[in-house]
Amino acid sequence: MLLLTTFSVVAQQKITIEDIYTGAFRAKGMDELQALKNTNQYTVLNSDRTSRSQQIDLYDYATLKKVATLIDTKNIASLSEGIDSYTFSKDEKQILIANKTNQIFRHSFTADYYLYNTVTKQTTKLFEQVQEPTFSPDGTKIAYAKTNNLYVYDLTSKKTTQVTTDGKKNAIINGITDWVYEEEFAFVRAFDWSADSKKLAYIRFDESEVPEFSMNIYHQDLYPTVETFKYPKAGEKNAVASLFVYDVVGATSKAIRLGNYSDFYIARMKWTNDANVLCAQLLNRHQDNLDLIFVDGTSGVAKVVMNEKDAAYIDVTDNLTFLKDNSYIWTSEKDGYNHIYLYDKTGKLKNQVTKGNWEVTSYYGFDEKTKTVYYQSTENGSTVRDVYKISLDGKNKIKLSQQVGTNSATFSPNYDYFINTYSCPTVPPTYTLNASKDGKQIQAIVDNTELVDKLKKYNLPIKEFFELTTEKGNKLNAWMIKPKDFDATKKYPVFMYQYSGPGSQQVAKDWLDTNDYWFMMLSQQGYITVCVDGRGTGFKGAAFKKLTQKELGKYEVEDQIDAAKVIGNYSYVDKTRIGIFGWSFGGFMASNCILKGADVFKMAIAVAPVTNWRFYDSIYTERYMQTPQENANGYDNNSPINFASKLKGNFLLIHGTADDNVHFQNSMQFIEALVQANKQFDWAVYPDKNHGIYGGKTRIQLFNKMTNFIKEKL
Repeated sequence: MLLLTTFSVVAQQKITIEDIYTGAFRAKGMDELQALKNTNQYTVLNSDRTSRSQQIDLYDYATLKKVATLIDTKNIASLSEGIDSYTFSKDEKQILIANKTNQIFRHSFTADYYLYNTVTKQTTKLFEQVQEPTFSPDGTKIAYAKTNNLYVYDLTSKKTTQVTTDGKKNAIINGITDWVYEEEFAFVRAFDWSADSKKLAYIRFDESEVPEFSMNIYHQDLYPTVETFKYPKAGEKNAVASLFVYDVVGATSKAIRLGNYSDFYIARMKWTNDANVLCAQLLNRHQDNLDLIFVDGTSGVAKVVMNEKDAAYIDVTDNLTFLKDNSYIWTSEKDGYNHIYLYDKTGKLKNQVTKGNWEVTSYYGFDEKTKTVYYQSTENGSTVRDVYKISLDGKNKIKLSQQVGTNSATFSPNYDYFINTYSCPTVPPTYTLNASKDGKQIQAIVDNTELVDKLKKYNLPIKEFFELTTEKGNKLNAWMIKPKDFDATKKYPVFMYQYSGPGSQQVAKDWLDTNDYWFMMLSQQGYITVCVDGRGTGFKGAAFKKLTQKELGKYEVEDQIDAAKVIGNYSYVDKTRIGIFGWSFGGFMASNCILKGADVFKMAIAVAPVTNWRFYDSIYTERYMQTPQENANGYDNNSPINFASKLKGNFLLIHGTADDNVHFQNSMQFIEALVQANKQFDWAVYPDKNHGIYGGKTRIQLFNKMTNFIKEKL
């Protein structure tokens, strides 16, 4: 027995940071998978390493067979630098191809764009370093943004018309969102074509009065440069958003009078199926009141067709879907859980499509011919995802996914088939073709067996899922990774990982991410890793998620401290050796835990933490906290910067100097507070690195530093 045990430990190949961050454990997928709309086919972006080329390949949904290679870069000299992304025209005969992409912020980028005609096989370079080029529905024009202005390019005449002229950096933006909209409302393109291609609606942002944020960029130059951009912090002035409709034929723009609003957000904007009806979602600054507005494209008259209120806040989604008669599908948490609703074109509620103490997590689409809605939900538990279909009247619900774990779907244009992506903690992503009728698998597509075989030699431990109950009676989802040679008679140090942000989830039954491999590596060195999703996290209903309203960091920190106390009482845990780690909101949490839980946590690592919510952006912070002027105590009572004197344990603080999201200012002021409290701690600064702290060997150096800190201090 002893020999067998010894052999199993020896046989476990060691994971290294270099393995993790050079892609040794990367799973295969289906890159740039796009379901077409006119034919029962889909495309995938494939790569040929031998010829160093890329292909956009066309496949048939019914057979999975490759029908054609639409584009092969080895045959097109102008695309020798590859394909970063691509989009089809509505008739799917033209493709816009992006390359030489230059990232701006999280979602935004500029790129060069080429037009490929699938009929003539011709490739034409259209634009250099523009943003969000978008075909008109009739395929004759492309609207795009460049240097804060909007343009329309006519594919027939090859002429460009400038729609706006007042665009100016750090002052006026047309058709592209500002920093805070992009980050917190998660969209960049703020323009949209009408169904008849005759009108272009766009949002104009006047950010001239928004305070500026500046950060040094060091590079390797003699003098640093300064990057300055508009960043509205909590309680400060936001950009003033206004809505316009541009008449393509007349080349004139009309401002839309939205109503008697002040200090509001245009959180979403798009044309309905009626070519003359534009819709916009308007949120007040507190984000607890949403008006869905319909605008007459000719007269410019706007009217509220639906209003939704919430005691805390309303989450904005992209689920709004207009049916042929302009009735629409909407998702809402108004009954306490996120569900699907059907409204008529006047905004009158016709039916609540889904109901129950569970959440709709993705809306996939509506099949007009069968009146069927397809969606993903947590009906079988908050840590799993399943795919369902249901009739628009709320009847005939059928579960389409077959396996327990995380399932997601990409449906064929006629909804006869779907590609199901499945994973769980022991099964890497698998892609299968399934029938929409009953969900049964027809054929495997990608199964990642190579990765499974590769991981066998590492003999990885299993992620154990459980529900942890604190002394206060709060039931929280959790997972634990123990060493493979775990011995219940020994005492182990525990390293806790969490994020804890509003509506987030870390305890989910899906495949391993890069952090998980790091935790597996730590298990090989004798550490137990535990993750607990406290109150405020998502997918357990609105009450659980929104409990933290106006007090970010109070209940979440309480739950991590209480969970650590429960774990510390396990017979195999050394309660004097519990550490905690987090990044971003998780860094805010880890900082608070080492301060407010000074007698529970021996060490903490905080990466890119918010240390005072007054330093963070308006949309995110005020959604949960209102403004500092209204809720000063909520800000001050839970900001780590105010509790520096409580530090007892070992603390490592990490930040990138070019973090445009959680500014380096957070750490600099926290460092000063710790210094003035005469506290010893460790810190690491990454020059010119943003919120992700990556590039070159940065991640390898960073995770080696954190690993060494854990081994020394825990």
